[in-house]
Amino acid sequence: MANSLEIQQTIAQALNVCPPFKTEQEMITELKRRIQFLKDTLKQSGLKVYVLGISGGVDSLTAGMMTQRAINELREEMGDSAYRFIAVRLPYKQQADEAEAMQSIEVIAPDGCEIINIAPSVEGMVSSVHALQTVAEAKRDFVIGNIKARERMVAQYAVAGTYDGLVIGTDHAAEAVMGFYTKFGDGAFDIGPLIGLVKNQVRAFAHYLGAPDYLVNKVPTADLEDLKPGLPDEVAHGVSYDDIDAFLHGKSVSSDIFKKIVDTYHKSMHKRKLPIGP
Repeated sequence: MANSLEIQQTIAQALNVCPPFKTEQEMITELKRRIQFLKDTLKQSGLKVYVLGISGGVDSLTAGMMTQRAINELREEMGDSAYRFIAVRLPYKQQADEAEAMQSIEVIAPDGCEIINIAPSVEGMVSSVHALQTVAEAKRDFVIGNIKARERMVAQYAVAGTYDGLVIGTDHAAEAVMGFYTKFGDGAFDIGPLIGLVKNQVRAFAHYLGAPDYLVNKVPTADLEDLKPGLPDEVAHGVSYDDIDAFLHGKSVSSDIFKKIVDTYHKSMHKRKLPIGP
């Protein structure tokens, strides 16, 4: 039977977890590698535009700053002004942390910005699904939260289709291990520049790129459920990001935390798989 460390290493390998940064130079080298990945992928696609939804959290902030830097470098290297990054704001009615979201846009300084309020499309879908009117309030609220996430991705792909671009995702290892995203919602995208990073590495990138501390260290929240507005990710997880990061980097964690992460990883396995056939 595998011991705890072996299980942690197996999961980390499956998620392609980036090793801890031993020095600042290691962090910078990895950041540059990922920015180059964004540049190479866009060139190979034959397209010239990236699209990303900006939520106000550190993940989309970091991915946005990386993407804009990649686009700036591509324009200079290729002598082609057609390369662009379009940030998309996707509030549901009035977002509680709208100020932080707009501050993130200011920090990123994208080439363009679209604002699409998803409330009408969400409400239209909810009113059309008659089964939703008969379930318990908490269940209904949770399902509607997933509808919000999926409508946001529909909007991003609509923008990307309009500009002939690719959609950037913000998934990273600390969310992936917990299955903390909506299947075919924020889990659907073309390019994932943060894949394999743990949360403290995402923050390290943001800090190095010049993001202000209050955005780098903002309490993460998906904020999808009306009955639980601003619910912190770590409350939803039942474990802290520091504990998740430690687990993924093969460090010792308590037996309760180990069990919580491993159990959640297995329960959410379907989210990390392609659709299956017979």
